[in-house]
Amino acid sequence: MQKNNPVPDDSALHVMDGIASSHDGLASTPRKRFVKKERHIAIDELTEKIRGRSRLHLAKGITLLESTTLSDKEAGQKLLLNLLPDTGNSIRVGITGVPGAGKSTFIEEFGLMLCEAGHKVAVLAIDPSSSLTGGSILGDKTRMEELARHPNAFIRPSPTAGTLGGVHKKSRETMLLCEAAGYDVILIETVGVGQSETVVRGMVDFFMLLVLTGAGDELQGMKKGIMELADGIVVHKADGDNLRLAKKTVREYRQLLHFLQPASPGWTTTSQPVSSLAKTGLDDVWKTVLTFKEAMEGSGHWEGRRQSQTKDWFRSMINDRLIDTFFAEPGKKEEVRKLENELLTGHITVTGAVDLLFKE
Repeated sequence: MQKNNPVPDDSALHVMDGIASSHDGLASTPRKRFVKKERHIAIDELTEKIRGRSRLHLAKGITLLESTTLSDKEAGQKLLLNLLPDTGNSIRVGITGVPGAGKSTFIEEFGLMLCEAGHKVAVLAIDPSSSLTGGSILGDKTRMEELARHPNAFIRPSPTAGTLGGVHKKSRETMLLCEAAGYDVILIETVGVGQSETVVRGMVDFFMLLVLTGAGDELQGMKKGIMELADGIVVHKADGDNLRLAKKTVREYRQLLHFLQPASPGWTTTSQPVSSLAKTGLDDVWKTVLTFKEAMEGSGHWEGRRQSQTKDWFRSMINDRLIDTFFAEPGKKEEVRKLENELLTGHITVTGAVDLLFKE
């Protein structure tokens, strides 16, 4: 004798995030659908909270800027426009370095020193995204635990998302929001991806390169392009048995820098030993940054560089928008794949394929 399946009550159905599940035998039961309501974002309130130095609301504002949802993008731009009058009052420092140079350790100790001196420090730590999965670890807060807990510090890890130069597409806008929230020192840690560090150079005031001792071998592999971008070179881990070698490395860099084009007009790139472990040399680095700022402001290059950066940012955004618009056209991705196959079989040249794409 066949048993009839019992008719479930409402508790037999579990609905979450638009996915309905039920007991066996209920395939014919209509699926409940969860309709997500569009969230309301009070931009004016968020603006005032950020101006009021709220780290929580600053984080919310940055998340809004990084969102790819159309409504969020529009809200983010309104927020940024509201806060523009409060931006531009920080010293922006880009920090890159060779693998193993200890960028995160240096940034934590350098940032703590500045926080204890009364500065408000924002760290934009760029995590490399996987070229295969697009994922990233975003572990900078775990590597800067003490700095992350300091009330004068704000750490925001962001994925590169494949962006050239090791910075997120929204890094510039994030930097502006941090300035509006009262952070007067912005430290941008990059992934260190070679000559495309020019992207980072194009958004900071002072560009710092961290290196290790043993300059004899290291200089052979160091790209001249990166050296010419640096306003200051820090020979890191200058402590213990390594101190003597670190001082020797500093002298070698100073000799080499005489033969290179300076990164900033009227400024001689410096080289100095630093130990984050022993906490030595950190104050000298900050004095160098302040001396640089004074020299650039005196010559007029400080404001001129900021204006050039804004124009470069504008042109970069145009390029990004053109690419996005191109591939958003109906059938364009399929057309590209078709032409790629023809390229591989030798039926068309690369120039010919591009001409066909833009023929209309």
